[in-house]
This record gives sequence, C-alpha cells and structure tokens, in this order.
Amino acid sequence: MKLLHLDSSITGENSISRQLSADIVARLRAENADLTKTYRDLAAQPLDHLTLGDLPAEGDSTEVLDEFLAADTVVIGAPMYNFTISSQLKSWLDRVLIAGRTFKYTEDGPVGLVGDKRVILALARGGYYGADTPSAPNEHLETYLKVVFNFIGIEPEFVIAEGMLLGPDHREKALESAGHQVIALPA
Repeated sequence: MKLLHLDSSITGENSISRQLSADIVARLRAENADLTKTYRDLAAQPLDHLTLGDLPAEGDSTEVLDEFLAADTVVIGAPMYNFTISSQLKSWLDRVLIAGRTFKYTEDGPVGLVGDKRVILALARGGYYGADTPSAPNEHLETYLKVVFNFIGIEPEFVIAEGMLLGPDHREKALESAGHQVIALPA
C-alpha cells in the first residue's frame, strides 16, 4: 500500500493534528507490512500560492499531483485556523483539484475521478464546533474538506480532537476520544 502523509500545522511538536496524523499512520503501518510512505510537511516546505502559471496544461502533471495520484491512502493533519483550513493546506489542494485529472465537468455536473482513494483527515479544533454545539455554524474546516474530497469522488474519514484550547481537562478528554477514533479506523 502506498501512503501519502501530509501535515499542515505551523505549531511543530506542539501540534495535535500532527500527533493524530502520526498515530493514524502508525496504526495503518501496524496493519499493513507492505506500506510505503511519502511524507510532505506543508508548513516546513510550503507551496507557493497558486498562480495561472502553476496550472498544468491538459494531460500534464506536477510532483504534488503525482504524489496524490500514486497514493492508495492519504492521511492529512489539518488544524482549524480562523474557522477553516491553513493556507498551506489550501495551496496543496489547489494543486490536487485539477480538471481532467481529479475531476471532470459533464453535462450532468462535475464528476470525481479519484474515488478509489482512501483519505483520512486528522482535525484539531481549539473550541467545540460539532453539529450539536452553538459554534457549529462557524465550522468551515471539516465541512470544507468534506466538500472538496467529495467533489473529486472521495468520501473522507475523520479523526477529530476538539476543545483543545479550553483547558487541560478538555484537552485530555479530546486526546482520549481521538485515540479511540484512531483505534476504531479500519485497517
């Protein structure tokens, strides 16, 4: 199995999304002896913001797109910054959502072309933004990533730790809950 592991948090060793994505990769590695991993740290080596000159011509490719297309499974560590994804992750997504490669337009609307991939997203949120919380309307991390990956034909899986900045007790409970989510992931 080919695995692409991405991290997008700027907080380095203090990052919960990095910790969760590493835990997910370790879980998958324990269950898949033949796993080969490609790692990209989008904060340490950020991609430039997309410009017209960065778009591949029809049929062409890029290193970032090739990494994504070659992977069977993609694990992404994604913290919530200002209610949504980091700009580093957005720059990566801009290089992966390419008409004719990962989706196409038809008379019936867009069609995803990479539905055979597994994507697991490790999310970390400072507050509580779940569907049953008062802050749910402000959540644009999980919802955005679900829309983006659905658009290219993938139903992503989520491991979520939230309430991380509300104090040590909340943090501990969130990490415990996320740990159970990682264990519950199918191999």
